[in-house]
Amino acid sequence: MQYAFLGRSGLKVSRLCLGTMNFGWFTPEKEAFRIMDAALEAGINLFDTANSYGGTKEKRGSTEELIGRWFAQGEARRERVVLATKVYGSMLDSHDGPNAPAGLSAFKIRRHLEASLRRLRTDHIELYQMHHIDKRVTWDELWEAFAGLINQGRIVYVGSSNFAAWQLAQAQAAANSRHLLGLVSEQHMFNLLCRLPELEVLPAASALGVGLLTYSPLGGGVLAGKAADPSAVIRRTSGLNMQQAARHGDQLASYSRFCKELGEEESSVALAWLLANTSVTAPIVGPRTFDQFERSLRAFDVKLDESAMKRLDEIFPGPGGAAPEAYAW
Repeated sequence: MQYAFLGRSGLKVSRLCLGTMNFGWFTPEKEAFRIMDAALEAGINLFDTANSYGGTKEKRGSTEELIGRWFAQGEARRERVVLATKVYGSMLDSHDGPNAPAGLSAFKIRRHLEASLRRLRTDHIELYQMHHIDKRVTWDELWEAFAGLINQGRIVYVGSSNFAAWQLAQAQAAANSRHLLGLVSEQHMFNLLCRLPELEVLPAASALGVGLLTYSPLGGGVLAGKAADPSAVIRRTSGLNMQQAARHGDQLASYSRFCKELGEEESSVALAWLLANTSVTAPIVGPRTFDQFERSLRAFDVKLDESAMKRLDEIFPGPGGAAPEAYAW
């Protein structure tokens, strides 16, 4: 396994992150336990989840509960994991009353962290991430809340997800003014079919010392070489993914042919492309089955030379690089 520092922190994490969104929903508990055990054995130490994961609205929180039961088996499972979870969405069991809608008030952060700790059967979270930006809440309120939790030892680092580049800059400036480390990571959608982050988010994250964790590395299964099979794309956004597969049919066909020329599976090449990007700390793989997890490890053995990277740029053109040079002199 390869490791990298998470942003400008001193924390080393595996260059593949295990995403758990399918656990307890599409992936039965026994299979999820098997995947997590195999991930540790493979050297993956970064596990990502969220308080809202679990499938239907009524089951939010059940993925954290499943991970908590896995930790409870012992054998240093908890100690070997850099645990990342998220806060933002509404939770049915939180009794938040008028504060139930999604958001990031200090009230919600404190209350939802306590619930996550109970479900996960742990006393701290290594990486506590804002699942989305909340434009109604000031950075004064946010950094005061997070600093208090860090001082109490209940969280170690703070991360973000789905932030625009200017919001990353704003967050770091506010943290710097308080002599805080600020964000150490941003979790963002980025893959061969979604390259817009190259304009602003990737260069901003690199300049600010924010590690980039990329979700949906296979485009919800569209880049896994099975887009023509509706049963292969099983996600909450499967309808949108199948529309995307149809819209990019010619590109995906060219991609499939190129991967065959390389002698590699489409999913392995898509992950290897992300691993080759120096701005990316770790792609988040979200296996539904043990077989899918095992195949994801193959990405480390795929070497994409300059000609291969150029061919992928031809099949899936990016925005032309970072802004403003991508579109201006």
